[in-house]
Amino acid sequence: MSFPLLTATALAPAVGAVVTAAVPAAQRTAAKWLALLFSLVTAGLAAVVLVRFDTGAGADRYQLTESHPWIADFGVRYELGVDGIGVAMLALVAGLIPFLIGAGWNDADPKEEETPADRRWRPTQGFFALILMVEAMVVMSFVATDVFLFYIFFEAMLIPLYFLIGGFGDRAGEQDEEGQARQRSYAAVKFLLYNLVGGLIMLAAVIGLYVATADQLDAGTFSLQAITEARAAGELDLATGTERWLFLGFFVAFAIKAPLWPVHTWLPNAMGESTAPVAVLITAVVDKVGTFAMLRFCLGLFPEASDWATPVVITLALVSIVYGALLAIGQRDMKRLIAYASISHFGFIILGIFAMTSQGQSGATLYMINHGVATAALMLVAGFLISRRGSRLIADYGGVQKSAPVLAGTFLVGGLATLSLPGTGPFVSEFLVLVGTFSRYHVAGIIACTGIVLAALYVLILYQRTMTGPVKAGLEKLPDLRVRELVVVGPLIALLIFLGVYPKPLTDVVNPAVDHTLSDVGKTDPEPQVPEVEATE
Repeated sequence: MSFPLLTATALAPAVGAVVTAAVPAAQRTAAKWLALLFSLVTAGLAAVVLVRFDTGAGADRYQLTESHPWIADFGVRYELGVDGIGVAMLALVAGLIPFLIGAGWNDADPKEEETPADRRWRPTQGFFALILMVEAMVVMSFVATDVFLFYIFFEAMLIPLYFLIGGFGDRAGEQDEEGQARQRSYAAVKFLLYNLVGGLIMLAAVIGLYVATADQLDAGTFSLQAITEARAAGELDLATGTERWLFLGFFVAFAIKAPLWPVHTWLPNAMGESTAPVAVLITAVVDKVGTFAMLRFCLGLFPEASDWATPVVITLALVSIVYGALLAIGQRDMKRLIAYASISHFGFIILGIFAMTSQGQSGATLYMINHGVATAALMLVAGFLISRRGSRLIADYGGVQKSAPVLAGTFLVGGLATLSLPGTGPFVSEFLVLVGTFSRYHVAGIIACTGIVLAALYVLILYQRTMTGPVKAGLEKLPDLRVRELVVVGPLIALLIFLGVYPKPLTDVVNPAVDHTLSDVGKTDPEPQVPEVEATE
């Protein structure tokens, strides 16, 4: 048997979580270094997966596969495998986690005002162990090719995130400690309830999928590969109504996770009340499971229903783009502004997925990667700034570039990447999404372009109000970025520029998987519309 590389990649952070949590309470520094070590081991294993993945012509769609019986009586198998999209997402999560641990190095340290009981409730070890546990579950979600196996980890990741939001949330706010605790609790419960409702709806659809396959095949199955192969061979043909209901069950859960308007309202609360690293973990890592699953499961399992739902989904995506950007412009809270900006960006991602073109879906996949890196850079620098001032309110800042020029410069680069400035990674992905959309849906492409203008507004207004102008009282001696903070942010900015200048290594991995996805739904790129030119004598 070959080495189970995908299992090892998912198991490394899970083991790290257990080991980190077991460190004695007095050894906080040791727990931090252990968490960082296990995250680096995971990143190394993900790099091996990326190197071993074959992008050549004729290569298997799913590679590094593992398949073992699990609950045989119900057709559940332990099946893992990655296509190009899964490899890209695996690289994103494994690559970001070490930076998040570095950024949150001191976030869970005991505060002076905390009682011994508080410190027992929120130990430093627990903070880093929960981050690693989320990473393990997200990795499993990206590599699972059994629908039931995917569902387990899709839902299980909610539990550690609930404690990260409610127990280790941000303590920079306008209210007193008791009021902040209520806000954190409210955000955590809202996050959990929204996603649990989506998960319960999806569970019904998962069971329905098993029943539908049992009716037409020799036995019911949850295997993504077995279902797609049976459908391609004509052995499985779901009734139109059945397929559409099952699609809706899956899509609603993924739309909540993504999130997509109108089931987005949990995200600003969750990101606003979380520490900056956890906010990045939510929007740059966990939320990508939703958009990734739309590509893998909605389009892969239910091609006819996906085509049927496309007009409505594109409409919702356009609303998300414009609505999220407009609300970002009006925000007083820096972290909530970034949260609403992310809702707008997720609209672009979903628009690219359901444009049903190779450019749109390649752009959507690149957008997932680039948005994760750009949001990480911007949010982490914002978190460093907030930790210095103790306030998330934009009005409490001004003239920061005079006191902390490096902090202001990195904030500007992260912001410019967020608005998709040419030369940064998000520009490439947004351009591809718009090209893919215009080729099939002209009006949708025009409306989506308004999101570009609005993004420039909310990013530049945020920078102008916080970084330029006279220095606000109390900010005259604001410390600039420290070495640890530069080590965290510097590579992210370098990666944004690299992917903006030379995205080919990423597109080479993603494009074959996109071609397979389009084949699943029976779509090809529209023929270019070339006007006829009359010959002149």
